[in-house]
Amino acid sequence: MKKLNIAKVRPLIKMAIEEDLGQGDMTSELFVKDNTIAKANIVSREEIVVCGMDVVREILKCYDEKLKLKVHVNDGRPAHVGCRIAAIEGPLCSMLSAERVMLNFLQRLSGIATTTHKYVQAIQGTKAKIYDTRKTTPGWRILEKYAVRCGGGYNHRLGLYDGILIKDNHLAQLGRNFYSKLKEIIVEARKAKGVKFVAVEVDHVDDQLNHVLKIQGIDIVLLDNMGQWQLKHAVDMRNAMYSKNKKPLLEASGNVTLNSVSAIAQCGIDRIAVGAITHSAAAVDIGLDR
Repeated sequence: MKKLNIAKVRPLIKMAIEEDLGQGDMTSELFVKDNTIAKANIVSREEIVVCGMDVVREILKCYDEKLKLKVHVNDGRPAHVGCRIAAIEGPLCSMLSAERVMLNFLQRLSGIATTTHKYVQAIQGTKAKIYDTRKTTPGWRILEKYAVRCGGGYNHRLGLYDGILIKDNHLAQLGRNFYSKLKEIIVEARKAKGVKFVAVEVDHVDDQLNHVLKIQGIDIVLLDNMGQWQLKHAVDMRNAMYSKNKKPLLEASGNVTLNSVSAIAQCGIDRIAVGAITHSAAAVDIGLDR
């Protein structure tokens, strides 16, 4: 699994600390008048997949270099109810000041990892893989996509710059007889530097997919908001047109839920894009106990 580049997250951590700490922790300063050293445990209060330990370590360092973190459960690993995920030792006042910001990051990221894991579990036994989308919290994309990886999912393009995805609104610009124009655009797309893939979205099997599949150079065909029979039809159409080693991948997307993802995967789809694993994942319950 690709590790988190903590350097790219530091500006967000700094902003969160400034937002919460301001001119100082007035409450903790009233109660802790000396350099009291304390120990505390970060504890899971529900079944989760852990994500964010490097972020927690970075946050603690920003508050006080003397705050030390000992991790018991690494990112991407499960934690049960009551599990001591990690331990913190250091100046009590600094620890109390850092608590909320630290938990905000940890609960949010572990929530995404946990939600992603549920989707991954739901499609076990199929060849499909769960992918995220660009439906992320502004400023949190690197973190949230890392959390998806911790949950066993995969990352789609990071932004508009590292993958070409020709969507329905792009095709609409070409008009009804889009085939020849799209073919020329795909040729140009293959020349773009730094692009991980070229994908085309279709929302009609018979009206669009049969044309798109004939165009060489497309890595992924995104099947948007299609029912099971349409997805199966698309898989059959793709398989009939391409040899095993050269066929473009088929990706289902649009209102995918935990209730529907298994049935979608069983249609023979290669990839399933799920916006809900980032935009709708609930933060999990994690606490700091002394």
